[in-house]
Amino acid sequence: MANIKSAMKRAKTNEISRLRNKMVKTNLKTSVKKFDLAVTEGNVEAAQEAFRLATKKIDMAVTKGVLHKNTAARKKSTLARILNKMTA
Repeated sequence: MANIKSAMKRAKTNEISRLRNKMVKTNLKTSVKKFDLAVTEGNVEAAQEAFRLATKKIDMAVTKGVLHKNTAARKKSTLARILNKMTA
């Protein structure tokens, strides 16, 4: 355990940000799984709604600093490609 006051504060803020990042990542993974489930069921309307929510969660993760913007773009592009194959 840290003895210096600033190090103790830093440990506390690191823990808070770790929990926040974990929450954002968990929500993101859940929304992507819901999209995958809708695609495997073949439900186009549910897939479109899940895609909209998943892209929203991905963008939120970028603004929170959890994901890099290029990673987010790659994930959204992959989901969009899957959705376009399904609707075409």
